[in-house]
Amino acid sequence: MPDPGSWLPETATATAEGGHVRTDDGGLSTALASPLAPHCTGLTPEQLLAAAFASCLHHAAVEAAGEITNEAHTVQVRAQAKLGRDDDGRYRADVHASISSAGLSRQQLAELVEHADQLWPFTSGDASRTRLTVTPAENGRH
Repeated sequence: MPDPGSWLPETATATAEGGHVRTDDGGLSTALASPLAPHCTGLTPEQLLAAAFASCLHHAAVEAAGEITNEAHTVQVRAQAKLGRDDDGRYRADVHASISSAGLSRQQLAELVEHADQLWPFTSGDASRTRLTVTPAENGRH
């Protein structure tokens, strides 16, 4: 467990209820798909996972790109998430993400991906029920 003083000062809180999810600061508020009302429209857990991983990895990739290039603003992350069920009924997630950044060589992009992948507590090497694969985008595009 890290030293309590090493935690970042920001804490985020979100609440999901009644077919909606919202952050307490109002930055996100959207309808949710519900297993209780399959006819309702809204974001699915897979969509929320993809968005969360894309957001977190983008943050990490921009931070890592700052050490490689002055073009960190060109970093793009695309994430795909799918859910599965284990034999005991527990969910597991499979997330594939690709990172691109204009003007980087293949070697620089590979370094960027490796560095970004190591910054977050969920990495490609994690053996939990969340599998994350992070790769460079093909031809610098998604």
